[in-house]
Amino acid sequence: MKLSDEEEGKHVVNKEGTKLGMVSQVEGNRAHVDPDPGVSDAIKSKLGWSDADGDTYPIEESDIESIDDDKVRLNR
Repeated sequence: MKLSDEEEGKHVVNKEGTKLGMVSQVEGNRAHVDPDPGVSDAIKSKLGWSDADGDTYPIEESDIESIDDDKVRLNR
């Protein structure tokens, strides 16, 4: 899946459809996600977000299953 600036503002969901946050910025093959306040620590840990610093968390193109008009679905 190829990321572009058009993904900024789209919701990010996991494979089950749980909303994780919103794409705040795209840089190359990485999107930065502003997490939803309700995202649990367990989900953050599964995504590798528990150790990240800052207010946003990265996802790589290889983490993405699909992109449509309003959301980015992760493959895990």
